[in-house]
Amino acid sequence: MISIGSDGARGVEQNGGRVHVRTPAYRRPAALQRCLKSLIAQSWPNWICDVFDDDPDESGRAVCDMLDDPRIRYTANAPRMFASANIDQCFSATNPHGADYFCVVEDDNYLLPAFMERNIELCRTHGVDLLLRNQFVEIASGTAQARLSDGGVLDAQLTEGVYEPDLFRLVLLTGIGVSNGGLFWSRNTKSALEIGPCTATSQEYMRTFSVTEPVWVAMEPLAVWAENGEATTRDAGDKASYLRRELDLKHRTQRLQRQAWRLAGPERRRDYLAVTAFPASRQDRAKGLAKALLAGPATLSALPFKDALNLTLRGLAIRTLGRSDPSFEAFLTDRGRRRETA
Repeated sequence: MISIGSDGARGVEQNGGRVHVRTPAYRRPAALQRCLKSLIAQSWPNWICDVFDDDPDESGRAVCDMLDDPRIRYTANAPRMFASANIDQCFSATNPHGADYFCVVEDDNYLLPAFMERNIELCRTHGVDLLLRNQFVEIASGTAQARLSDGGVLDAQLTEGVYEPDLFRLVLLTGIGVSNGGLFWSRNTKSALEIGPCTATSQEYMRTFSVTEPVWVAMEPLAVWAENGEATTRDAGDKASYLRRELDLKHRTQRLQRQAWRLAGPERRRDYLAVTAFPASRQDRAKGLAKALLAGPATLSALPFKDALNLTLRGLAIRTLGRSDPSFEAFLTDRGRRRETA
C-alpha cells in the first residue's frame, strides 16, 4: 500500500547537496534564457548546470555568455544528437561535478524557486533517492496566449506519498507515469534512468518501467512543462507515417504494461482496481487492463459489453500490427538482467 507521511520541516540547511542540472537545448534562445534564469532564482544556490546545445549554429552559447553565471556550463553537441538522444544523455549516471542530486530541465521548461530546496527536503526527510515532482503545464507555450494550467500533469495519475516500484509501474495502465522534467534523484539511486535509442515519447514510458526502488511522489507543482510537442519532435531518420509511429508506440507500451503487471505479483494484481494509490476510476483502470489484454472475465463483465469488445479488439490490433525493434528488445533484456542481479 502507499505510505503517506509528513512533508518534513522547512528550511533544510544548505550544506552540501550540490544539484547537477542537465539542460538539452535546440534553437530556442528566449526559452533557454527563461529556463536558466529560473535556476538562478532558486532558493537552493548550490547547483551547477550543463547546457547541451544541439543547434549547429550554437544559438545557446550567447544566452549562457550573457547570463555570466559560473554555475552554467555550455557544451555544443558535435555531431548533433537530435531530440531523443540529447534528452536521454541528461539521465546518464555519470557524475563529473561530484553532485549529490540531479534533475533535467529542457530549454523550454522552467522551475519555480523552491523546486530544488523542497525536493532535497523530501528526499532527506523520507530517505528516498528518487522523487517525482508534479508540474504545471504551460498551454500554448511560446505564444502570446501562453498560460499555466490550473492543475498538474500528475493529478489524474498519482497521489502524494511513497510508492514501491512494483506498484508505481502499474501507473502505465492508465497513463505515462514519469514526466522527465519532474524527476529528481540522488547519486545513490539504483534505477537506470538512461534508456538508450528510442523516440523522445517512448522514453518516459520506458523510464517509468525502469524504476526499481521506492519513489516519493510530490504533488505540489514546482516545475513547468511546456506543451509544444511539435517543436521538439526532430528525431533523426524517422520517416514513418503518424499511424505507423502511433501503432509502434502503443505496441511497445502494451509490452511494458504486460511486463509491469507480471512483475507486480498476485497480491498487487488482485487489489489493483481498489487500491487508493491511483486517482483513475475503477472503470478507467478496467479499460486499461482490457486494452493491454490483461482483463479477466470478471473485469470485462464490469464494463459495458460494447466497451469491453472494442477495447479488446483494439488491444489485439496493437499487439498484432504494432512493431518492436532491436533497441527495445535490448532494453527489456537489460532491465530484466538488472532485476535479477539487484
